[in-house]
Order: sequence, then C-alpha cells, then structure tokens
Amino acid sequence: MKKVRVWDLPLRLFHWTLAVLIIVAVVTQNIGGNAMEWHFRAGYAVLALLLFRVLWGFVGSRYARFASFVYGPSSIVGYLRGRGRHDVGHNPLGALSVFALLGVLLMQAAGGMFANDDIASEGPLAKFISKEVSDQITWLHTEVGALLIYVLVGLHVLAILYYRIVRRRNLVRAMITGDQEVDAEAPAANDSWGMRLLAALLLAASAGFVWYLVTLPPKAYM
Repeated sequence: MKKVRVWDLPLRLFHWTLAVLIIVAVVTQNIGGNAMEWHFRAGYAVLALLLFRVLWGFVGSRYARFASFVYGPSSIVGYLRGRGRHDVGHNPLGALSVFALLGVLLMQAAGGMFANDDIASEGPLAKFISKEVSDQITWLHTEVGALLIYVLVGLHVLAILYYRIVRRRNLVRAMITGDQEVDAEAPAANDSWGMRLLAALLLAASAGFVWYLVTLPPKAYM
C-alpha cells in the first residue's frame, strides 16, 4: 500500500471548520434567546465557507474539483452492485453525499439570511422581503432544511463507520492527514503553499461578500 496526498490542507480545514460551525448553529438554535446571535454568526461563517468550497470545486487541487467526482447513473449503480473500485478521492456514493450536503447547507445558510423568529431576531436580508415570504422561508429553514441536515449528517457518520469497520478504511484519518492508502499508482493533489495562498484569497473574498450582504443598507435595494 502506498500513501498519496489526496485532500489538500484548505479542503481539510474547510471540512472540520464546517463541522464545528454546524454543531454551533444547531446548539445555539436549540438554546434560543441571546444565543441566536451566535446562531446567525455561525450561519454567516457557514455561508462564507460554502461559497469558498464552490469556488474551490473549480480551481482547487485535483480531488477537490467537482469534475473529479461527477459520476453518471451507471457508475453509481455499478458501485452499489460491487463493480468497480475507487481508492482515491470520492467514490460515487461519497460524491452524492458531498453534493447533497453542499446543496442543502447552501439552501439552509442562504435561507437563514431571510428568516425570522417572530420575536427579536431576523436575518439581515429579511427586511427586503415581505413578512409572508420571510415566514415561508423560515418554515423551510427550521422544519425542512434542519431535518435534511440531520439525515445527511447521520448518513455521513454511518458511512464513515461502515468503511472503518467493514472495509477497514479510516476516512477520518485521511481527512486529518490528507493522505489515502492506495494499491496502485495515483497522482497526488497539489497541496503547495501557492495553492494554499489561493485558497486563502478565495476564502477572504467569500467572507467579504457575505459581510457585504450582512451590512447591506436598505437603501441599496431602493
């Protein structure tokens, strides 16, 4: 077995930071009250991270790019039936999980910008839409989106346990070190400091855009 650098440092930091922020968002949502201020802050950070991940999916290292793990229906079905092996990067099921999580989290983070709690808290963009529309988005955010996240995160954890126990592959360690063990030769991801600098610039741009939305004055929409 050989070790190959698959997950670059920016992608690993994104993964673990996102996990922490989701936990913070869930806990503060359940606490409510003054904790909602931190719920919104976590949501802003999640949105910035997700925007970065979308950009990184086009210009990042080999296995971080979306093009490297877009599979057709036949590949997915074949993998489910035990045909084909994917030792490097995301396998077909893992790819579905990634796209599902990114899509739902983007929907959730963007929706939170327009949501309200009917008491004292509302997203920074809620004032630009009607109360009725904001209420509908809030329902999707709190009832539908939250449930989908719980389901997808639960499936993600179960998949990690399955690979650790049944297939003897430690996916958590790979996401910490960035290296995967492979049987055959495989190209390594570009995890150079140049790529890391590019990732930092993209993250800063994403955070700046979110900050712009959060601080956007009402007159900007007039």
